Amino acid sequence: MKKLLLLFCLFVIVNHSFAQPFIDEIKSYQQHDHINPPAKHSILFVGSSSFRIWKDYQKYFPGYSIINRGVGGSSLTDIIRYTNDIILPYQPKQIVIYCGENDFTSSDTVTVNHVVDRFKLLFFNIRKEMPNIPIAFISIKPSPSRWKYKAQFILANNTIQNFLNTQQNTNYINVWDSMLDVNGNPITSIFLQDNLHMNSNGYLIWQKIIAPYLVK
Repeated sequence: MKKLLLLFCLFVIVNHSFAQPFIDEIKSYQQHDHINPPAKHSILFVGSSSFRIWKDYQKYFPGYSIINRGVGGSSLTDIIRYTNDIILPYQPKQIVIYCGENDFTSSDTVTVNHVVDRFKLLFFNIRKEMPNIPIAFISIKPSPSRWKYKAQFILANNTIQNFLNTQQNTNYINVWDSMLDVNGNPITSIFLQDNLHMNSNGYLIWQKIIAPYLVK
């Protein structure tokens, strides 16, 4: 009987984890916020691991109050799922989003339309609660390890940019072009050994492009 009860408990724990991916990371943020409440009306960085591993982001943007709530490995569906946990509670004055890259790699069935529709859903979910908040989207970057998705990334970037052009208080932040060499290929020296995540030189490129769009 005890073995059956133990197996049942393990089953519940495992299934809960699958039903709520990244829940441990979300809870870690919530615990941190409980101990050290972040300043209201800061700029919120939210999205996937390109934000998550940017530990020294504040150094790149002196004079700005920034909250980083990147979730490593997340797709737009995950950010939608946790909007009430890692976006709305902070009452930010601006939201900067980097996400969408992982959506394409999560399944061969994910199309550009899927990714754009997911972004629109996230966008309108935010705007429903915060109608006038400035929202900026950082273009999907040209990661060398994901170069086979080049055409999808470019089309998704362009489609999201066109959508944002129809909306108030939005910005499309193009980091794609500055991360390419003279031959139009990714600059490998700005990436870590995994050819996916950026090193400090990559983030320096991002800093120079992002900074002019941040709300004072």
